[in-house]
Amino acid sequence: MKALVLAGGAGTRLRPLTHTSAKQLVPVANKPILFYGLEQIRDAGITDVGIIVGDTRAEIEAAVGDGTALGITPTYLPQQAPLGLAHALLTAADFLGDDDFVMFLGDNLVEGGIADAVETFRRERPDAQLLLKQVPDPERFGVAELTPSGDIARLVEKPAEPRSDLALVGIYLFTSKILDAARRIEPSARGELEITDAIQRLLDDGARVRSSLLEGWWLDTGKKDELLDANRIVLGSIGRSVAGEVDADSEVVGEVMVEAGASIVRSTVRGPAVIGAGCRIVDSFVGPFTSIGARTCIESSEVDFSVVLEDCLVRGISRLEGSLLGRNVELTRTRRRPAAHRFLLGDHSQVEIEGGS
Repeated sequence: MKALVLAGGAGTRLRPLTHTSAKQLVPVANKPILFYGLEQIRDAGITDVGIIVGDTRAEIEAAVGDGTALGITPTYLPQQAPLGLAHALLTAADFLGDDDFVMFLGDNLVEGGIADAVETFRRERPDAQLLLKQVPDPERFGVAELTPSGDIARLVEKPAEPRSDLALVGIYLFTSKILDAARRIEPSARGELEITDAIQRLLDDGARVRSSLLEGWWLDTGKKDELLDANRIVLGSIGRSVAGEVDADSEVVGEVMVEAGASIVRSTVRGPAVIGAGCRIVDSFVGPFTSIGARTCIESSEVDFSVVLEDCLVRGISRLEGSLLGRNVELTRTRRRPAAHRFLLGDHSQVEIEGGS
């Protein structure tokens, strides 16, 4: 059995961060989102992994490399343009051949992995098996309607009046029949080959399409607030590990990971939180549900419920919360007069200024 991981999307909802970084490599608890899925695929006993790549191919290849660190053997499959999930599927046709496979969206985060779903698929071997999750807002997703036996009767993409609260998670198990179905669909109104249309074609052909209900959490990391929420949930299970240095005037409370080479000086870190390798936290407070990337320096500041990537400088900031800082960001307080806010912001940036300032 093989795996097909889609890592070619542009990540428009996470701009400006994704102007210079693949959305699948944005970290959650200081680990790229993509790596969680690759590890779950490996843990399900699948090591032959095709990775669909686009404009950020070089960055994805640099991060995953030859796959040794992740226990997989990757094959990089360039997609000429982001023309839909079924188009990505057809891009991988030669790699997939006649093998069964799991297709996994590279920005997905799910609790508990996919080993049980893969085992069920191998044992029962339907033509397709889709992971579903009950959601409060099914109109935002592709929605599945089930038969009494748990087979999928119909799929509807973002229905105005959903007849089910079961959303497609973005993890699919297929036989090679899906390739033939994908070749027989037309582009949707938005000009893309939709995977839901390909699966519906399978259904119309009389194929058996089973469902697996995901009991744990499923996290969409496409927007800032969703990414922060994902970081909060994942940090809740990290445990405690202090490999860096913590001086006598500092306090590390609760489930906190302080990676090797990091130093905590006259500061408090209250978990769950992770402090990356080579960081310096000086005269500061780092609060719960915060991830600080490698080599970042936090001085005379308070940071809470935030994700700060590598090589940043945060100095003299009285309170930073609910924030996402990209790589090499400098956020400092100045004594220059006249007093004013001074910004250098890229496209699609978002800034909130405290009322009355």
